[in-house]
Amino acid sequence: MTDYQVYTLSNGIRILFKHAPSTITHSCFIVNAGSRDEQEHQIGLAHFIEHLLFKETEKRSTNQILNRLELVGADLNAYTTKEYTCIHASLLNQHLERTIDLFEDILFHSTFPEEEQEKERGVILDEIASYLDQPEEAIQDDFECLLFKDHPIGQNILGTPETVGKLNSQDIKDFMLANNNTSEMVFAVFGDYDFKKVIKLSEKYFGPVPANDSKKHRLTPGLNTKDDHIFTKPISQSHCIIGNQAYASSHHHKTGLLLLNNMLGGLGMSSRLNLEIREKYGIAYTIESNYTALTDTGIFSIYFGTDKEKTEKATKLVHKELKKLRDQKLGTLQLHQTKEKFIGQIALAEESRMGLIISMAKSLIDFNYVDSLQQVFDKINAVTAEQLLEISNEVFDTNRLVTLLFEPK
Repeated sequence: MTDYQVYTLSNGIRILFKHAPSTITHSCFIVNAGSRDEQEHQIGLAHFIEHLLFKETEKRSTNQILNRLELVGADLNAYTTKEYTCIHASLLNQHLERTIDLFEDILFHSTFPEEEQEKERGVILDEIASYLDQPEEAIQDDFECLLFKDHPIGQNILGTPETVGKLNSQDIKDFMLANNNTSEMVFAVFGDYDFKKVIKLSEKYFGPVPANDSKKHRLTPGLNTKDDHIFTKPISQSHCIIGNQAYASSHHHKTGLLLLNNMLGGLGMSSRLNLEIREKYGIAYTIESNYTALTDTGIFSIYFGTDKEKTEKATKLVHKELKKLRDQKLGTLQLHQTKEKFIGQIALAEESRMGLIISMAKSLIDFNYVDSLQQVFDKINAVTAEQLLEISNEVFDTNRLVTLLFEPK
């Protein structure tokens, strides 16, 4: 039995609702369009558009947009990923209509004036410079560029100073027309309402939006091969990423890799990498692993920062842990403990209601359904030690691992 409700407007926009007995509402509007949908001359455009949505609309100035929710204490924000654009807000329940009104206005009536484009171009150039000053951030973007050579997924979401400097009104118009398919949009609400009220307000504001049935032409990336790169930079410590392409969001091994990633370098101080490299040897302040599943591929990576003279040892220790997982099947107790830890963390994460409703909206876009918490737990419990061994030998294959190292000059 599902614990959410879905209603589809005549233009294809879907309304997702999950009830919560609270005075606070969390809502989001997700469009299935991100940086991977940009043309070669448009790198950074999806993020550029996200920034400009908070500028002028046909009926509101920038100040009116920003004050519309902040004046009632609500929190409004947005972000862009490789596959999505998301606007989200947290608010008191009585301000739901105000929020829906604003979402509809900025998403479908923004005017993207030239003077605001120039202002925001400068803001984004500062944002790019800020990221470049943070090697732990910059290395992730450079790593993904190596992992997906000459493919849109490898492009930096922010773009480059050169590409951002050339973006214009025609680019914005072309991108939105080509990618903003209304059937691939979800407005989601997590709050204390009768679903009929949410439908009524959604029909009022989103119902008149013209349907757009444009079709995307996303190209699946080819498989990467082993690749090692070292760059010297004016930094004080070494930063390293080791990783590989991984499973897509619909792959039957996705849950197994999520479990494996959590055990290896996920949340908490008891991950294998943290215990071995930070706690046992004290040679890295930060060491973590991450797995991001996209619609047709995935990204697995291990990141650590350490002193230059300790980089080689830290790298060897990482590979030692990966080899263990390729060679040794987890015992019954190990597997049980790994599952219990992951399940507990997921249950706690449910308390982050904004994160939950965004995750649900993305799932509705990708799969047309949302797993219940119990279904998620059942999938985790169904993972076997044999499957984890198979996953380890595929994803941690030394013939395909990509390594990127930033070293101090």
